[in-house]
Amino acid sequence: MRRVSSTFVLAGIVAALDQLIKGLVARSLLPGQSIPLIPGFLSLSRVHNTGSAFGILEGRNLILIFVVIAVSAYLVWVVLRGHLPGILGQLGLGLILGGAIGNLADRVVRGYVIDYIDFRFFPAFNLADSCVVIGTVLMGLSILRSR
Repeated sequence: MRRVSSTFVLAGIVAALDQLIKGLVARSLLPGQSIPLIPGFLSLSRVHNTGSAFGILEGRNLILIFVVIAVSAYLVWVVLRGHLPGILGQLGLGLILGGAIGNLADRVVRGYVIDYIDFRFFPAFNLADSCVVIGTVLMGLSILRSR
């Protein structure tokens, strides 16, 4: 049971931190505004994303909401059933679930996701996106190690 609760605690921390940062960005920057952090390379930008990664399914917010709810429900079921091997899997699931919830909250409340990490050569993203990617890598490593 301790593993289950630590996975959910991590997910809650990720989602809360993600929402806190997005709130700060929304209060500090106008839509489309950027502040160069490393000129020509990295900026803090306020980007409204109505699609998923790389703008896929742009403008299809309702479909994305249902997909994220279904995937999140499945991840909760996986956690509760204890189907995840090892600490890497638990960390990965917590990061993925927290990131999914953070972006889901934006979609439901705002109708779009706020992205703010802007490498000028790559689409803007946010903490939730980063956690989903890192969590996926950790889950993959966990699965490979268990075999």
